[in-house]
Amino acid sequence: MPSPQSEYVTLISNDGFEFIILREAACVAGTIKRMLDPASNFAEASSGVCRFGQFNGLIIEKLTEYLYYNLKHRDSKDVPDMDIPPALCLELLVAADYFDV
Repeated sequence: MPSPQSEYVTLISNDGFEFIILREAACVAGTIKRMLDPASNFAEASSGVCRFGQFNGLIIEKLTEYLYYNLKHRDSKDVPDMDIPPALCLELLVAADYFDV
C-alpha cells in the first residue's frame, strides 16, 4: 500500500533556502506536479522535497508567490496583475518556462 502524501512539499533553492508550501499550490507548476507524481518514480515523489540547483532563493520565492496567487485566483475573472520587479523579469521568464507555468 502506498504511503500517504503529505499536504506540504519543500522547494529548495541553489543557495539553500527552503520553501514549505501546500502540495496543491506546488502542483500548479507542471514540472513540480510531474516530479511529485507517485507514478513518476522520481525521488521527489516519495520525499516531498524538490531541489532546484539552477534557481536562487529569490526566484523560488517569486515562483512560490505566483503558485499561491494562481491557486487563489484560478476561478476568478479580471485578476489583478501580480507585482514583478523589472530587474527579475528575464530570470522569471526562464523559470516560468522551466516550471511550466
